[in-house]
Amino acid sequence: MKLILDFLPIVIFVAVYKYTNDIITATAALIPATIIAIGYSWFKERKVEKMQLVTLVLVIVMGGATVIFQDKTFIQWKPSVVNWLFAVVFFGSHFIGQKTIIERIMGAQIELKNKVWNALNIAWVIFFSLMGIINLYVAFNYSEETWVNFKLFGMLGLTVTFIIAQGIYISLNSKPIETPPAK
Repeated sequence: MKLILDFLPIVIFVAVYKYTNDIITATAALIPATIIAIGYSWFKERKVEKMQLVTLVLVIVMGGATVIFQDKTFIQWKPSVVNWLFAVVFFGSHFIGQKTIIERIMGAQIELKNKVWNALNIAWVIFFSLMGIINLYVAFNYSEETWVNFKLFGMLGLTVTFIIAQGIYISLNSKPIETPPAK
């Protein structure tokens, strides 16, 4: 449900773009859609994740700049900025605290060696960095419509593929969980 809620504003952005063929109007729809989605998360769970807040702030600032200045460049840069911020946070987690971000997120569910947690975390750093680069490449080398399609389908597809690859890596490197003997 959370993944659907996170992607709903992007789906609305693409749908409005397809209907109007206007990226400024689509961006104007994205801003309240993101606010509503995050507001709904807070209402249901009484908390909002830091990554959601970062995304919300960047949607409001860069989306707002897109609408105010009637310049699509701001909204086209937003996915890259978000991905690069995530890359910095994941990279920084190697130096702050005892655990990397990925271990803090998944450590309660899975037992892995430290080197595996570190490899997973570095993989996310690389993934987020590349996603930012790929976004800009598509935004500035292809048509606006291609970039809009990439924003939903391409980024989602790449993310799902990466998560599946991580799942395989985790399954190959996870420790078996010891179950207590039956009495």
